[in-house]
Amino acid sequence: MTELEAVRSYRRKLHQFPELSLEEHRTTEYITAFLNSLDITFEQPLKTGVVAYVRGNSDRTFAFRADIDGLPIQEENDVEYRSRNDGRMHACGHDGHTAAMMLFIERCKTLSDKGSLKHNVICIFQPSEETGAGARQLLDVWHPGDVEAIFGIHMMPEEDEGTVVVRDEEITASATEFRFYIKGSSAHVAAKHEGVSAIETLLCISSQLTQLQHFHLNGLNRNIIHIGNLQAGEAINTVASKGYLEGTIRTYEAEDLEKIKLRMKKLANSARNLFGAEVEVIFNEGYPPVINSNKLRPQVEGALSLLDLNVVDNEKPYLFGEDFSFYRALAPCYFVFFGCRNKDRGFTNSLHTPLFDFDEKILTAVADYYMTLLNDTL
Repeated sequence: MTELEAVRSYRRKLHQFPELSLEEHRTTEYITAFLNSLDITFEQPLKTGVVAYVRGNSDRTFAFRADIDGLPIQEENDVEYRSRNDGRMHACGHDGHTAAMMLFIERCKTLSDKGSLKHNVICIFQPSEETGAGARQLLDVWHPGDVEAIFGIHMMPEEDEGTVVVRDEEITASATEFRFYIKGSSAHVAAKHEGVSAIETLLCISSQLTQLQHFHLNGLNRNIIHIGNLQAGEAINTVASKGYLEGTIRTYEAEDLEKIKLRMKKLANSARNLFGAEVEVIFNEGYPPVINSNKLRPQVEGALSLLDLNVVDNEKPYLFGEDFSFYRALAPCYFVFFGCRNKDRGFTNSLHTPLFDFDEKILTAVADYYMTLLNDTL
């Protein structure tokens, strides 16, 4: 079996049985069985996920991370390896990240057995990237000692195969959740003036939220203030006594995030004074930006150049969150995006969509990148 055939097999087995964050039990069993078959040492600091170790010929240790969870999406691809778990899909490429890591660690073990692996390797098969900040949970209980650097990748269907997107400093945005809780007072519609309408308050808040980007933030910066859920009311003929609104903020400028949060607090106070309802806004600090170490850039770019991959430097960060950001507390990090768009084969659908797919040959390129980093440029 060729390496391409092997990594394709790994990926397609993973793809057929996607599991949600912190539910990746079958996925974890598949990975541990693979590691056991190679006699690779590993541990399980969390209930799902695996951390594996391969010893090299130096005292230097480098870590590599793959996320393993899927999404609550019904797959629409008509392929033999489509998801068999109803309402679950690997629509973000985590099956590919995991399969590429499996190929990489298999190579590392072969070199280690021959006494020719240059450095110690840690491979992190991390659960719960999509929700729950699995990286943060892992670092709360797992303390590996001295790690010189940690590397990660992500599939990117907006870029062509053979292209790798890099960026020093921030490469992804922070992700912060916000929630407005509104409490009015109920009244019959015939005496609606005696109540305090949560719906009226909610509509005002939602309208003003959409204006924050236009009037209070630098137009040259990319920010997202998104309302994802809005609820209010109890009955058709009563004044609504309760309202709820939730959404997400995506930004890569800390100053912009603070401006948004301050305006939302002021908006809550204004709505409270204007309509008489009780209004509370709560923020849930999500994933920080992924910040790439510029000291690692020469090694990363050197490895990609040796593989004849097209390196593209992003002018601005992507506006999605990524919990790889938490590994910065462990060691300097560098995170890149591997293009997987192939128009000829119809691989053009975005991440988190029911038709996302890619050619597994990219996964051998990912393993090549990790191997070249480890043996030639670090």
